[in-house]
Amino acid sequence: MFSVRGRGAARLAAATLVSGLVVSSAIAFAGPAMADEPGSDGGGVAAELGGLVESGRIKIESDKGNSTQRGGLFNLTVKGGGSLKAYCIDLWTSTDSGTKYRETDWDKSTLHENPNAGKIRWILQNSYPEVNDLKALAGKAGVDSLTGDEAATATQAAIWKYSDNVTATPEDPEAKALSDYLVAEAAKAPDQGEPKVSLAAEPASVAGKAGDKIGPFKVTTTATAADAVKVSLPADAPANVKVVDKAGAAVTAVGNNAELFLDVPAGTPDGQTKVSLQTSTKVSIGRVFGSVEGHEQTLILAGSSESTVKAEVTAAWAKKGAVPAVTVAENCAKGGVDITASNEGDEPWTFDVKGTSYTIAPGETKTITVPVAEDEAYNFTITGPNDFSKSFQGVLDCKTAPSPEPSTGTPSETPSTGTPSETPSESPATPAPSTSTDASTGTTGTTGTTGGDLAETGSSNATPMIAGIAVALVLAGGGAVFFLRKKKAAGH
Repeated sequence: MFSVRGRGAARLAAATLVSGLVVSSAIAFAGPAMADEPGSDGGGVAAELGGLVESGRIKIESDKGNSTQRGGLFNLTVKGGGSLKAYCIDLWTSTDSGTKYRETDWDKSTLHENPNAGKIRWILQNSYPEVNDLKALAGKAGVDSLTGDEAATATQAAIWKYSDNVTATPEDPEAKALSDYLVAEAAKAPDQGEPKVSLAAEPASVAGKAGDKIGPFKVTTTATAADAVKVSLPADAPANVKVVDKAGAAVTAVGNNAELFLDVPAGTPDGQTKVSLQTSTKVSIGRVFGSVEGHEQTLILAGSSESTVKAEVTAAWAKKGAVPAVTVAENCAKGGVDITASNEGDEPWTFDVKGTSYTIAPGETKTITVPVAEDEAYNFTITGPNDFSKSFQGVLDCKTAPSPEPSTGTPSETPSTGTPSETPSESPATPAPSTSTDASTGTTGTTGTTGGDLAETGSSNATPMIAGIAVALVLAGGGAVFFLRKKKAAGH
């Protein structure tokens, strides 16, 4: 059953293509883009979604009607080594096994401006699996015992109360007791602040002249050892170029809060390279994970093994002329993407954004916000003089999906929304199945201990709506391609 509704339909109607962002200059541009992994700028853990490992059925009462969902604990596999556990914080959006996720900040996610974000983190810190003593949890909930499925179901239900503003009640009485306890205690507990990123470099792009130290960029990590973060340059980096500290000493490993520079000897031909950072650390509970290439439900971390984390910094240099550095950051407060451009050269640098030209004077930095619609994917490349080229990809995902609209179909086609066991349909034209059977998105996800589909957490019967719109702009050697994102909307 395929249909479009809820946030998917609204955002499809409202979505706009971001106009091309290209660079123009009297200098001829050349050279391929330095390929960036989607979402890699700024660092953090990259992981792939596995399946539901422990879960149960949860009755949902919302402002648009009632339904029954399956919710619980996900597992994810970290790229490079490690494993994570996470819960959903975007109830009416589905997800698929194999979806690629990356660690991100609260203000760049569906927790943006959520006053209850700290309460969600309190639940994570005081429930399963962080608290793995099920007997102790049962005692707090006032029940004789709890299984992993019951504890995970209870935790997910409590989280949905604060992430999606719904009444979420586990069908299992033991799970309900724990969920009630968590919701009540979180309401009166002090809010927990946002946890620190596992590994990041700021800024993620630096520039300067050959013969100078280029930077600095600051390394932030939750790894505790003084030499925990390994620092390296690619094999094709120019000879004698090296990463150094403030004193000019070459470094190959650093700790938290280290300030680093790229030392480019005088006479080095104009060019660019990447500084790679890598460590192994546990990711902090409460870190958010957003999908990288399409829109899937947002997740929040509930547990972490020692995991491989990477970050990159792009560095460019030239003897003379414009020497640009560009970073991009999603800005939920402004509803777009911030492009911060600086020029460390001795000539102005000009680029165009949505038909408007911006000139960065030598030594100047400017930030321009490019509007991007909610749920929209962006994919563009910025090019500049001396073969400077950098690509950026991502998905603007700042809001949880709204509750689905109930159907106006006939009683034989669509159950009413009068009781929690009855599920509103996807649209007036589409009959909805009974909630006596666990619904899915039509994908085959990895099954967990309950035997349910991966897609049974979050929106029931959410079916993929894939809309592709591509526009290619090629101006003065710079190009931009923007794709309307794939949106998984709720359905029943």
